[in-house]
Amino acid sequence: MHVVATAGHVDHGKSTLVRALTGMEPDRLAEERRRGLTIELGYAWTVLPSGERLAFVDVPGHERFLRTMLAGVGPVPAVMFVVAADEGWMPQSEEHLLALAALGVRHALLVVTRADLADPRPAAEAARDRMVASGLAGAETTVVSGRTGQGLGELRRALDRLVAALPVPDPAAPVRLWADRRFTVRGSGTVVTGTLPAGTIAVGDELLSPDGPVRVRALECLGEPVTSVTGVARVALNLRGQAPPDRGSALVTPGGWTYTGHLDVRLAAGGDPPPRVTAYLGSAAVACDVRPLDGRHLRLRLATPLPLHVGDLLLLRDPGRVPAHPHGHPHGHDRAESGSGHEMAGGRWVLGAAVVLDVRPPVLRRRGAARERAAELAVASPDAAFLLRVHRLLRSGELLAMGCPPGGDAVFGDWHADPAYWAELGRRLPEEVRRHAAEHPLEPGLPVEAARHRLGLPERRLVTALVRSPLTVADGRIVPGPAVLPAPVLRAVRRLVAELSDRPFAAPEAGRLAELGLGPREVAAAVRAGALLRVADGIVLLPGADARAGELIARLPQPFTVSQARQALNTSRRVAVPLLEHLDRQGVTERTDDSHRRHRASG
Repeated sequence: MHVVATAGHVDHGKSTLVRALTGMEPDRLAEERRRGLTIELGYAWTVLPSGERLAFVDVPGHERFLRTMLAGVGPVPAVMFVVAADEGWMPQSEEHLLALAALGVRHALLVVTRADLADPRPAAEAARDRMVASGLAGAETTVVSGRTGQGLGELRRALDRLVAALPVPDPAAPVRLWADRRFTVRGSGTVVTGTLPAGTIAVGDELLSPDGPVRVRALECLGEPVTSVTGVARVALNLRGQAPPDRGSALVTPGGWTYTGHLDVRLAAGGDPPPRVTAYLGSAAVACDVRPLDGRHLRLRLATPLPLHVGDLLLLRDPGRVPAHPHGHPHGHDRAESGSGHEMAGGRWVLGAAVVLDVRPPVLRRRGAARERAAELAVASPDAAFLLRVHRLLRSGELLAMGCPPGGDAVFGDWHADPAYWAELGRRLPEEVRRHAAEHPLEPGLPVEAARHRLGLPERRLVTALVRSPLTVADGRIVPGPAVLPAPVLRAVRRLVAELSDRPFAAPEAGRLAELGLGPREVAAAVRAGALLRVADGIVLLPGADARAGELIARLPQPFTVSQARQALNTSRRVAVPLLEHLDRQGVTERTDDSHRRHRASG
């Protein structure tokens, strides 16, 4: 099915035209019929000549009900713009056109009504001129009379052409259904209605309202019960749960949207906005505090959080300023908002469209931060690459909830990173490891948790994902390899290697190590890097010396004494005793009595 909204000045025949096309009464409230104008949104539907089903959202044309008009037009991809031949272009015609342009509606049909009362050509020409100037140059024009039926057949065919050109919505898109009516049905419970622009809703689905989860108990589309429906569609949902949405709030796919009260936006045109505006999206109208970042970019603080995606279009409207209307205000004064909260006064300054650039903007604390943020937003695009440049690290689910699916590979698990930031972290980690080794020479490496804090990362796993050779992770610490040893320590280790080449088990004493350039800090660093083997305090050999010692001891008559091992290894008792105890701990040797050991592999 397809959904089209009406638009146009009050009493130009929108509801009469819908009634003539559908045979249904869109104005259902007694108050509407008594006053002869649409107050609430009206709905009716018909079958077009092609067999396609078309639903109309009939919106009020009176300036006091602009919010209701926007609630009807916001989720709808196309509009039937109505202008009366006998009155022509009027103030609310202009108001509705400005709203449509700001909302990004680009599919329209111009219908000139009351052709039986006046020549329709002047009204059609004036309307076409205004629509061309507002980005609706491709709108087809038809002339009708709802009273006599003149032109209704051609209008039906034009509507067929209009809906055939509409883009096909994604049935797998996350649901965001703005509630435009809510009521209670005895025996069934809460029912909400709205226009589903994309995605799919099925009976049994769980959706999220602002106050919590609800479940779809039953579903209707155009008055008929269905088990599922795909946008674009007019739907009524019977809900089960403790938190059904109020009118002006939304039902959304859990995890599919970001509920936010702070966002950064770009105005379609520059200007000097007031400090407080009203933002319209779907059926919502929310007061906002405005912080200008520059002439085009604003930070908005919403009175009520909304489910948003990057790329959403908001309509911003000044709730207090009344400019001179280009065609003159029909009442000569401004009207206050009604006490019900569902009506907006007309003739107020429409700032226009604002595209959402970031739904989780960073806090601005430093002097000049707003100016820097504006420069950043000036080159922003509504995609994952920009969000990662700003936020550096985001999970896949966060990007999806922001409306920007990740385009590249994750750096670890479901974490995505800005490439430049990730490369910078990769360069910083070895520096942090070296700094820790210099500050804590006796520790066997930088703890992973300490590295996480130093790098400002949210998870330990991201630290381990940055580890590259020669760094390794062992026992919860990042251990440097030989390549990250300072040059003086590497030279000292090479001198020790040369000294032990003839007698590999003749571990030098502390004084000789110091002469070689291996003080306690340098020895500790070399041991951590795997360049030296610490057998015990004060006993340092080359890596692999313990394995070689085990091979030599295995050739001795078994069991053997410390003295026999000392002679086989050509070393002193000072070295032989702790080396044998080291081999005991490794399970290479074991004691048989107080004075003998045996090599385990000897049997």
